[in-house]
Amino acid sequence: MVTLTEVEDEHFQSGQAGPDMEEDDFTDTDSEISNESDFDPEIETLADRLYALRDIIPPTTRGWVSSRFNSLSSKAWNVLSFSGKGAWVITTSALFFGVPFALSFAEDQQLTAMEQEYNMRQTGSELLTAGAEQGTAEKVGAALGDTQAKPAL
Repeated sequence: MVTLTEVEDEHFQSGQAGPDMEEDDFTDTDSEISNESDFDPEIETLADRLYALRDIIPPTTRGWVSSRFNSLSSKAWNVLSFSGKGAWVITTSALFFGVPFALSFAEDQQLTAMEQEYNMRQTGSELLTAGAEQGTAEKVGAALGDTQAKPAL
């Protein structure tokens, strides 16, 4: 017949290293469990409440929502970036091509206005000088005794 005998290891026979403390000297002053609550609902924010609700939603659903949010924000960022670059191209093109065209168009209009003014002055002076020449010719003819028919005014 076989007999079993227990052999104790000398490692388990020695005491544990550390400070010698009596059971009644230990006090737990930093315990998280207390009778008085530090919770004040008036200083709790909406973000705190939403963060506390995260454990209600399963991790797979949270992962799905997170991936959708990241995808949507990435697409929105790409659209905004493309729009900004497009606005930059349009603005610089307008400055490079539009401003010189507008300046030359304004200069052309100014030259046209100056030509019209010059033509109006010349026409006005011709009318004034034509009337003066006709009046002096009549005076000269009358002084010479010319009896020709005179046009009616």
